[in-house]
Amino acid sequence: MSAVMPVRTVAILTAGGLAPCLSSAVGGLIERYTEIAPEIRIIAYRNGYAGLLTGDWVEASDEVRAAASRLHAFGGSPIGNSRVKLTNVADCVKRGLVAEGEDPLEVAASQLSRSGVDVLHTIGGDDTNGAAAELAAFLARNGYGLTVVGLPKTIDNDVVPIRQSLGAWTAAEQGAVFARNVIAEHTANPRMLTIHEVMGRGCGWLTAATAYAHHDWVRGAPFAEWMENAAARWDVHGVYVPERPFDIAAEGARLRTIMDDQGGVNLFVAEGAGVTEIVAAMEAAGDEVPRDAFGHVKLDRIDPGRWFGSRFAAELGAEKVLVQKSGYFSRSAPANEADRKLIAACVHRAVDAALAGESGVVGQDEERGDELRVIEFERIAGGKQFDTATPWFVELLRDIGQD
Repeated sequence: MSAVMPVRTVAILTAGGLAPCLSSAVGGLIERYTEIAPEIRIIAYRNGYAGLLTGDWVEASDEVRAAASRLHAFGGSPIGNSRVKLTNVADCVKRGLVAEGEDPLEVAASQLSRSGVDVLHTIGGDDTNGAAAELAAFLARNGYGLTVVGLPKTIDNDVVPIRQSLGAWTAAEQGAVFARNVIAEHTANPRMLTIHEVMGRGCGWLTAATAYAHHDWVRGAPFAEWMENAAARWDVHGVYVPERPFDIAAEGARLRTIMDDQGGVNLFVAEGAGVTEIVAAMEAAGDEVPRDAFGHVKLDRIDPGRWFGSRFAAELGAEKVLVQKSGYFSRSAPANEADRKLIAACVHRAVDAALAGESGVVGQDEERGDELRVIEFERIAGGKQFDTATPWFVELLRDIGQD
């Protein structure tokens, strides 16, 4: 076995969409290295892979190291994010990140080599960490050793085989806070259909967890049980996730009864729920389906929440439809206590792995008894679906009469 090379310079980048873990994870990494190996130089690439391609980085000064603990109190990313896929050459050229004819992987490798980076920490989802794995493999093929240790960030909680992604718990908690204020709007209009659209392209975990958190709040809130201030009126009445098909006619009839009884209906809808039907309708009409650089349907352009509203409004006899999206609110929050504990555990394991020259993504490995370990890059994938047989979700559906 070859000896582990000494670590002189560590680089950090965050990429993809925001999640309530980025600031805390960056702060945690800086704190941990400063605590156990203060001689190691720490740099951060600005705006994720975009900064790596253009060589835009900053060093963590002594002042930054001393103030790193303050980052736990904030959302967002202190070093900036972007959605850049290193293997999408055309997109990188279009953005001006590389010149025509250049290979983004080679450009990134050259930047890392020039900066003398020995360890790269990537904080992102499966796309981010997949790109890191490709980069590490490219460097290895070209004789440059680099340890890459990723941390799993996604509010969708949809990374295989990781039990719990950083930031997802906080996003659900914050989505429930958003929901209770939006649902209060029902007191301004009779027969209101309120649709809370939650982020989640192909995985319904966040929608389900947000709905459960709101329902749990309703069960414990001290309602006066007088007119509009009643638990049944503020509660969840329907939850729709991509993994659970439903009969819109049957649901319409069920919800019409609730509308007649309560004077309003509150639905929690994953942004990916109903997308197959919407896309099929657009293609049948000859319309272009908008997609991003990764080939994903641009959900903000096709607007699933409004589609649900238009389908249910007539069925329910709604006088007003209110569609509200909590995504940007919930994903930009600072990490809550539960997430901060998970972030701290993952950060400590990530730094240990980096110093030992062990590459992979740190997380709770579902296929290894939920052990917190460095998971091999080749086993990391997106698209994990939410298990709708999860006991707390079954309980939720039973409570609201949707089972």
